[in-house]
Amino acid sequence: MIIIENAVLSDDIKENFFVCDLSKCKGACCVEGDAGAPLEEEEIRLLEQEYERIKPFLSQEGVASIEKKGVWELDQENEKGTATIGKNGACAFSLTDAQGVLKCGIEEAYLAGETTFRKPISCHLYPIRVTKYDQYDALNYDRWDICDAACVLGRQLGVPLYRFLKDALIRKYGEDWYAQLVEEIEGA
Repeated sequence: MIIIENAVLSDDIKENFFVCDLSKCKGACCVEGDAGAPLEEEEIRLLEQEYERIKPFLSQEGVASIEKKGVWELDQENEKGTATIGKNGACAFSLTDAQGVLKCGIEEAYLAGETTFRKPISCHLYPIRVTKYDQYDALNYDRWDICDAACVLGRQLGVPLYRFLKDALIRKYGEDWYAQLVEEIEGA
């Protein structure tokens, strides 16, 4: 276990290797499962505010779902997540590119300069999942067989999970926090 400020990280985060291999998984994490991506309250506000700018980057099916349900919905555990298409858990903000790879419409809008919201932090941090407690956040590695190719590629390239998620971890906790994490794991 690693403790940095108000975050407790499982050792899996330093011990496992990971690099998304979209050529293999095709972005399955956007559509597999039984719920949308977990959302923080501020992210819901941003999605509602920025929806019209993001909308051109979404599939017709996604737009129809969002316009019927709104940008978020409650999952089976009464937690807020992105709207889904139907009942299969496919994120309404996902879209398929010309190579058949699923991408995030929110992030596509961000990359095009149409919004300042990159994507939900839960997606950016994946495969780390954050559980919030009163006094701290618990960060755990969420193993899922659809990411097996990412584990293989990460090992081949020698990229530990915490290094692969550097930008996301800095976005969530800040540069100083990330520097402390690297120091704790790698030493001086």
